[in-house]
Amino acid sequence: MRALKTTTTPAAGYVLFEAIIALTIFAVAVVGLATALSSIIESAATMNLDNSVRIGLRSFLEEVRRKPLADMSTTITDDRLGATYSSIVETLSLKNSEGVTLNDLYTLHAKAAYGQGNTAREELVDLYVYKPVTATAGK
Repeated sequence: MRALKTTTTPAAGYVLFEAIIALTIFAVAVVGLATALSSIIESAATMNLDNSVRIGLRSFLEEVRRKPLADMSTTITDDRLGATYSSIVETLSLKNSEGVTLNDLYTLHAKAAYGQGNTAREELVDLYVYKPVTATAGK
C-alpha cells in the first residue's frame, strides 16, 4: 500500500486569509452603521423634546397674554417635559409717526428653561401686547 501524500499549494492558505479580511470589513461596516443609527436616534429624541417645549411655550404665551396685566408675570413648571416656563412684563414705549407716545402697550418676555442630558437649554420669546387699562379693570 502506498501512503497518501498530501500536498498543499500556496493558494490554499489565501482563501482563509481572504475570508478573515472579508469578515473584518463586514464587522467594521456593521459597527459604523450601528453608531450612525445611535446618533440618529439621539438627535431625533433631542429634536422631539425641543419641539414639545416650543409647543408648550406657545401655549404658555397664549394663556399668559389673556390674563390681567398684574397676573402676566408668572412661572409654571411642566414636570412631564422637565421645563420651567416664566414670563415678565415690561412697559413698551413706542411713538407713532406724529411723535405721540402710544399707551397701554407692553412687552411680554417668555422663557422656557429645560435640560437635555447634561446640557441646559432655553428658548426665549418676546411678544408685544396691547392691554387697555379699562379692559383689565373690567375683568
